[in-house]
Amino acid sequence: MAETGSRILVVDDDADVRNVLARSLGADGYVVDVVPDGAAARQALSSTPPDLVVLDLGLASEDGLDILTHLRRTTELPVILLTGRGDEQDRILGLKLGADDYLVKPFSPAELAARITSVLRRTRHEQPDRRLDFGELCIDAGGREVVVRGDTVTMTAKEFDLLTFLASSPRQVFGREQLLQHVWSSSSEWQDSATVTEHVRRVRRKIEVDPDHPRWVTTVRGVGYRFEP
Repeated sequence: MAETGSRILVVDDDADVRNVLARSLGADGYVVDVVPDGAAARQALSSTPPDLVVLDLGLASEDGLDILTHLRRTTELPVILLTGRGDEQDRILGLKLGADDYLVKPFSPAELAARITSVLRRTRHEQPDRRLDFGELCIDAGGREVVVRGDTVTMTAKEFDLLTFLASSPRQVFGREQLLQHVWSSSSEWQDSATVTEHVRRVRRKIEVDPDHPRWVTTVRGVGYRFEP
């Protein structure tokens, strides 16, 4: 189900793509603005800020990665990239620059709608003023601070992001591939999923009384990890 009323900005120089997405996303309950280039996108961003941007990397008038860089410098809006099949390096760079997801052309408008819904739900679930309190463990998302049994714990950015993501969905199991996607904006195609295992180990070492018998970040054998509130 769509995040009804959410405003989506589509940046694509293909008029057919713009028209199809305007109709399909509009039918799904989104408010859709479509623009053909970076200049129009910047104007739309300043005049009517969207909730999410769908950005084609293959714009004829301007490098889509430059627009993504501008977005990351000026906003925290979630971004989904549209790329060609041969643009693997651009996809990787786009994810490193902070894109939240990507789709390879040609794609199904229904799949794009599903990904938009997923990204919006996740990013809204991680609003910066959220405070997750589990008694002896408290996570302050705004201050990016973790307090365990009264003591502040120092964490790297990804350790904090991983713990916050898991704790935001208590008892829900996430596989390593899902965590790579949501926390690292990556996948096992270009990042070793063992990085998830290593970060889980580090988080446990910092918050658990006994990291070998974790209380909060537990393993579901053969599936993944979950947070036990």
